Amino acid sequence: MPHVATERFLTELAAIVGPRGLLTDPTDIAPYAEDWRRLYRGHPPAVVRPATTQEVAEVVRACAAAGVGIVPQGGNTSMVGGAVPAEDGSEIVLALARLNRILEIDPVDMTLTLQAGVTLKAAQEAAAAKGCLLPLSIASEGTAQIGGVLATNAGGNNTIRYGNARDLVLGLEVVLPDGEVWEGLRRLRKDNTGYCLRQLFVGAEGTLGIITAAVLKLAPLPREVEVALCALPSAEAALDLFSRFQAQDPAALQAFEYMSGSGMDLVLAHIPGSALPLVTPADHYVLVELASPRVGAGLRPALEEVLGAALEEGVVLDAAIAASGAQRAAIWKLREEHSEAQKRAGASVKNDVSVPVSRVPALLHRAAEACEALLPGIRIVPFGHLGDGNIHFNLVQPEGMDPAAFLARDQDLMAAVGAVVRDLGGSFSAEHGVGRLKPAMLPGWRGGAELETMRRIKQALDPHGIMNPGKVLP
Repeated sequence: MPHVATERFLTELAAIVGPRGLLTDPTDIAPYAEDWRRLYRGHPPAVVRPATTQEVAEVVRACAAAGVGIVPQGGNTSMVGGAVPAEDGSEIVLALARLNRILEIDPVDMTLTLQAGVTLKAAQEAAAAKGCLLPLSIASEGTAQIGGVLATNAGGNNTIRYGNARDLVLGLEVVLPDGEVWEGLRRLRKDNTGYCLRQLFVGAEGTLGIITAAVLKLAPLPREVEVALCALPSAEAALDLFSRFQAQDPAALQAFEYMSGSGMDLVLAHIPGSALPLVTPADHYVLVELASPRVGAGLRPALEEVLGAALEEGVVLDAAIAASGAQRAAIWKLREEHSEAQKRAGASVKNDVSVPVSRVPALLHRAAEACEALLPGIRIVPFGHLGDGNIHFNLVQPEGMDPAAFLARDQDLMAAVGAVVRDLGGSFSAEHGVGRLKPAMLPGWRGGAELETMRRIKQALDPHGIMNPGKVLP
């Protein structure tokens, strides 16, 4: 692709989006050029900030005509470099933050229609103001925008109850690679009319088109919520506890989050204001959240019943049940700050993997052994969504090791974890996507007819390869 910093092309973009919509000063561009993890830094000659879907379409048409690559960007919270432009100046960043309107909330249809630049947190608050719940919840929800959340098919904490992002999507508006707009903002619960196009774009990481608006499913707002933090003797005990809550009332279980003792230690050491509400530290922890829209649902007695039996049988070593909203938030903070604590502790290698739920303990044991054999002293800090089999098997550099030297081992470490995951029937990308970090892994995991079908879809929709080049497909 050509270098795009030509005066004529930039003037054309400025005419489309106006002076507020085009950034060309390197200082203004800098926040859009680097990913959250600081693994990649691109050099886009411009950041385009359209304010309407029509402006997005016109920018895409201009780029298509010029053969210029487009990197769609929401909150830039990708963990796999999925929203970072190339270093050679051949791509622009198309930031969607100005498309930030809530278009409609319908408490009868239980739908939320909104633009792609609305943050997930703002969408949750808008739904709650109407007595509804947008059940998608992720650690970066204050920054992550709806377009990016859908483009990556974000998972998060409530997947065991409500599914991933794609399970909440009823309709989309998408600007296609030729600048045409697919107007699919339907809010139908049943619509079996041809191919389900919206699911092509959810999870495609902006490689097939740019999501500009969406219709999302809502749920009743919980009226009763109970949260507990549990200390456990083993990963097997964590799985046992999950099974007990599933057997008691699967409809009440909203989140079931695993944390290792090593990961909890990093949070307590690096996150101000964090505190462990348990008497004795442990090697394994679980956060349990029950929720119900019913008044008088009896969640507290139900929680105490399961935990009481588990304590008596040694499945749980200690437990703390939140007695207020502030205590619930404090317990959740211990879980949500894991990524930030690991970042502050040093360089890290992140493995966003999934296995069948029943095989999570095997994953934790076998992957730890493999990584320790490769690099003695490595800090193994897995955490995540045990209830749906998605564990962030993260690795932090040994204390005192040079960060660059540690990151130079990332492929070996990822391969070691991947070998275990593959043997257990899992996936190397559970919810973060493929992005720029992992395309080379795709042929080995999704080769043959599956990868070839992906290539054919890409070729059909984006024959010139201008949509988020270098992401997902190798």
